[in-house]
Amino acid sequence: MRKIAARGRREVAALIRPKKVAMSGPITVKDLSAALAVKSADIISRLVQQGMMATANQVISSEVAELVAIEFDAELVVEHKTTLEEQIRTEFEKRERKNLKKRSVIAAMLGHVDHGKTSLLDKIRSTHVTAGEAGGITQHIGASQVTWDSKTVTFLDTPGHEAFTAMRARGANMTDVVVLTVAADDGVMPQTIEAIAHSRAAAVPIIVALNKIDLPGCDINRVYGQLAEHGLSPSEWGGQTEVVKTSAVTGDGIRDLLEHLDYVAELLELKADDTIPATGWVVEARLSPQQGPVGTLLIEEGLLSKGDVVLAGCAYGRVKMLKNSLGKSVKTATSSMPVEITGLSDVPQAGDRFYCLDDINRAKAAAEQNKERSRESTLTQRTQVTLDNLFSQIEAGNVKELNLIIRADVQGSVDVLTKYLSELSTEEVKVRILHAAPGGITQGDVLLAEASNAIIIGFNVTGDEHVAKLAETKGIEIRHYNIIYRITEELQKSMAGLLEPEEREETLGRAVVRQTFKVSRIGTVAGCYVTSGTAAKSAKMRLIRDNIVLRGDLSIESLKHFKDDAREVKTGLECGIKIAGFDDVKIDDVLEFYEIVKIARTL
Repeated sequence: MRKIAARGRREVAALIRPKKVAMSGPITVKDLSAALAVKSADIISRLVQQGMMATANQVISSEVAELVAIEFDAELVVEHKTTLEEQIRTEFEKRERKNLKKRSVIAAMLGHVDHGKTSLLDKIRSTHVTAGEAGGITQHIGASQVTWDSKTVTFLDTPGHEAFTAMRARGANMTDVVVLTVAADDGVMPQTIEAIAHSRAAAVPIIVALNKIDLPGCDINRVYGQLAEHGLSPSEWGGQTEVVKTSAVTGDGIRDLLEHLDYVAELLELKADDTIPATGWVVEARLSPQQGPVGTLLIEEGLLSKGDVVLAGCAYGRVKMLKNSLGKSVKTATSSMPVEITGLSDVPQAGDRFYCLDDINRAKAAAEQNKERSRESTLTQRTQVTLDNLFSQIEAGNVKELNLIIRADVQGSVDVLTKYLSELSTEEVKVRILHAAPGGITQGDVLLAEASNAIIIGFNVTGDEHVAKLAETKGIEIRHYNIIYRITEELQKSMAGLLEPEEREETLGRAVVRQTFKVSRIGTVAGCYVTSGTAAKSAKMRLIRDNIVLRGDLSIESLKHFKDDAREVKTGLECGIKIAGFDDVKIDDVLEFYEIVKIARTL
């Protein structure tokens, strides 16, 4: 009998499911079933009903897990587990910086292919980088530091803008200013427009280097007009954009460009402490057959020395070799300096943040944890904003802003779409057009959409197969249209979902207190008669005495009809009500029940 009673108690205990569960990601079906005290098969069947095939060990997104929990009458709270790297980042951000001083400005060279970005930088550095490149085109990111008149500038030379955006997609805002290189004979070209869009999306100031000014027959006013069309009004025309005329061949304007960069550094008030342990970004990394993993680091702030322990994403190690941008071995490096290091355990990714630590075991633990999280993140796909999930994204706490990239067949369509879609903005929902240009959808558009959480709209245009595959991999939504009003209709519907719903109070019913009972350990219970509507346990309530509202926003602790618990009691019936946290109830008081209804708003 004792065994049978014990088994019965266990069965009863098994049926008691928690009403609120806290879990940290990633969440598997097996973990969720254990937390909710539900069989894995029951959860899998619910997922199948929602069109999702799953196994017990499959990782599901937190949104899906929350929906499953609701179906089993439980609330799931997904907690973010603080990683070792996040703890390190917090420690670095809270460090006391006692020796602040001016640091060098970091400038990224962007622009159209063959407009002379690297040649211009080559002239500044007085080196011959371009001659050694395949076809004279920069195939990788290079970082270098230039010194003149005891002032220094760090340059990032990028292949077009893809790498600039790819790094920014990983959260690496390592650039203080963008030097937009425009050839005087070509003017503003498609990649130039894209570079402008990418710079604006990164919220970085732009200085235009008008290159190849030595070529005959250059119409500078035409280029100025093209720049003004894209929001870069030259200062000579009374605008805000500084345009420096340069020549990579003769060296004209090089000093002016450096002076302008130094002036921008003064305006931005860039400061750093060169005495604290270094932190910064991985610009690029490669695997050398002779030296192993080699990383190019850009020090944002601090001091990096040979022999220091470095954590960079999934890689860690002790610095064995430290070289500056000229390829010379150095013992130490300070703020805004690009350096090349060896001694890492693995090849880090461009855009990874690095930290200089004093404990190699802690660096190893953080790197292994990052590697594990990276492996887990590949199981759960990144959720990008789409027109279908826009409302749920906003519910999750994202910014109420709709980023768009527009591609159309002709410039006229681009202008019309830009005008129409910009006019859809309201006070609560902003439409932000990051980039609009004629032509097919490119890889650069997909990368910009990934970095800025944007939606790509194609009007009478499409992208090649490679672009479609890249967009699918990155989770970017590309919408194709051939009728303009359909674009505005769909966007209006999506934006209506972003508006805060209107809250309206709906009265459910009234009850009169006919008797009060004082119960020990419980408090005062009101014996009520429902005069109209219904008394619902889930409803809010207000207490009215002599037509004056004494208390509002009350809730029901318990609702009973005779001795039974009830969810609601209808007109003409009696009930017992215990008001949560309130006992001052008197005979003839009126209880009014209401609920707050949220009504969707339209634009």
